[in-house]
Amino acid sequence: MIVGVSRDQRLANFLLWQAAYAEFYFWPIDWPDFDQAAFEIAIEDYARRHRRFGGR
Repeated sequence: MIVGVSRDQRLANFLLWQAAYAEFYFWPIDWPDFDQAAFEIAIEDYARRHRRFGGR
């Protein structure tokens, strides 16, 4: 899981191939405010996602 913390929802040219199958989680707060509670919320949201693993 890649956590994006800021108001930008973009992917730069850094590790594009490695990010091809990554799951992104964008958080609407800045990095200094991303604390343990925000991390736990992100992990819980990640665990609730429905994955198809290539299925339809």
